[in-house]
Amino acid sequence: MTPHRRTLLASTLALGAAALAAPRPLRAQPAWPDRPVRFVVPFPAGSTPDILARALTPHYGSVFGQPFVVENRAGAGGNIGTDAVAKATDGHTIGLTINGPLATAPALYAHLPYDPVKDLAPISLLARSGQVLVVRPGIPAQDVAGFIAYARERPGRLTYGSVGAGSGGHLAMEDLKARAGIALEHAPYRGFPQAVLDLVAGRIDAMILTVAGILPQVREGQVRALAVTAEARLPQLPEVPTLQEAGLPGAVSYAWNALVAPASMPPGVIARLARETRAALETPEARQATGTAGFEIVASGPEELAAFVAAETARWGGMIERLGIRAD
Repeated sequence: MTPHRRTLLASTLALGAAALAAPRPLRAQPAWPDRPVRFVVPFPAGSTPDILARALTPHYGSVFGQPFVVENRAGAGGNIGTDAVAKATDGHTIGLTINGPLATAPALYAHLPYDPVKDLAPISLLARSGQVLVVRPGIPAQDVAGFIAYARERPGRLTYGSVGAGSGGHLAMEDLKARAGIALEHAPYRGFPQAVLDLVAGRIDAMILTVAGILPQVREGQVRALAVTAEARLPQLPEVPTLQEAGLPGAVSYAWNALVAPASMPPGVIARLARETRAALETPEARQATGTAGFEIVASGPEELAAFVAAETARWGGMIERLGIRAD
């Protein structure tokens, strides 16, 4: 090989090595979203989750530049719609769901079609609501201590209603029973209206349910509120003490809802959704929607939501397993 050819070959190899070593420009990532986003709500139109979702969509649409279209997929206590989010593969689906499908369904259902941890990506906690312990007017107790004493004198003779096995009200009452050492019989219903009607009529003795579900009856004197399950008194019922104030430390529970996405959603998209969700929850539309429903805003990041769901799953899922509660 001639000196000239050796020099040319060396120069070519050097240029090739330099090209390999030089940083390559990053390939531009496609903007998200690049089409309308499906916003699944696993409850009917007009429900609290639906109202909250529709209050968030104007902000999402303005900052992401695409419409967020609410799709109601009701059924099975929220499991059907939550499963639709878990199985979405279009990259443009998110969902708003509640306690049950995320924290208690794995213990309640033997064949849950999705795994809340493996199939869903947490985005943000949204809002929570304390629940209210109420009794029919014929119960003479005026406070929690009186109710506990009344129940202890009648073991197994008092009944309490709920909207179904494993529902928030059912589990909160079982928690109260265990802490207070009382025995009450469970009467499950298919929804709030009939349960509340039977409570007012005196066909059942007590219930624990969200403040929005019973506030009108409390204010009209049709039922008596004895305590709330929140950490602090509720602004809607400032005169009603918490269960902790009434002598039952640790008796705290909430109805809550959260924003999730399929597990395949890119982390960068999740992070931006979490930031914009916090901003959306500060809008007048969201504040009005949560306040009207008796909820308080508790925005969080993905990591905080994951830890919160894990704690709720351990607490309530453990109770469900100990009591042998099944929903299928």
